[in-house]
Amino acid sequence: MGELFNVILVAPIVNILVAVYQVLSFLHIPYALGFSIILLTVLIRLILYPFTAVQLKASKKMQELNPHLSKIKDKHKGDSTRIQQETMRLYKEHGVNPAAGCLPMLIQLPIIWALYTVLQRVVEFKGNAVVSEINKLTYQTSFLKLSQPWDTSFFGLPLGQSPAQLITALGTLVFILPLLTGIFQLIQSKMMFSKPVDQQDVKNEKTPKKQDDFASAMQTQSLYIFPVMIGFFSFSFPIGISLYWNTFTIFGILQQYQIQGLGGLSEWTEKIKKFGK
Repeated sequence: MGELFNVILVAPIVNILVAVYQVLSFLHIPYALGFSIILLTVLIRLILYPFTAVQLKASKKMQELNPHLSKIKDKHKGDSTRIQQETMRLYKEHGVNPAAGCLPMLIQLPIIWALYTVLQRVVEFKGNAVVSEINKLTYQTSFLKLSQPWDTSFFGLPLGQSPAQLITALGTLVFILPLLTGIFQLIQSKMMFSKPVDQQDVKNEKTPKKQDDFASAMQTQSLYIFPVMIGFFSFSFPIGISLYWNTFTIFGILQQYQIQGLGGLSEWTEKIKKFGK
């Protein structure tokens, strides 16, 4: 199974990365490996774009139906059969398929994991080991064969080392990258939540307060916990992996904005605007 995964996904991604690197090197672009990682990540994101779009649109529709689902559960409390029937009727009425977001995610996960695997290998190999190990995975053409080790630095930062390993040399500056990683992830996570409902629009609707309070608390916890975890992990991960992750996240933020708008982030932007007045 591991060998099949390497042949189908890992090897093609390695070859694309090396091809991009060779082009950038030919054009004498500095820090070619770092920019190759960024361009490869963008390319993978573009390939996954249609699948991610389907997932985001399905998620947006589901969020729009949440108030209606809450009313159904409150109205038919204790009658699980009736709740299920009314829920399915609501989905059918609005043309929503609850499983629409699952297939795109199943398609994306192997590709994302393969990209992560490739980048791990790329930044960890050192010296002549890079040439021999990478050339084992490239196709039989001279253009894709490395003739010498590539420069693993990116604007002075070694892509193969983690902020934790650089803390002695750089001091507190090493915390900037994990901090940015956490902030980007927080922005994307906040955008995934639906825009807060205007209280004037729902003042006459009865909603299950305790259930809403519990759901709101869980949502708030997940909003902050995941970005903190990602930021913490990036402190120990090679900088090359963080470069990939941040590029992946920024592209995701742009795609979410195109499809869903600011989403839950609008709550923060409105507060910032009010504060600035």
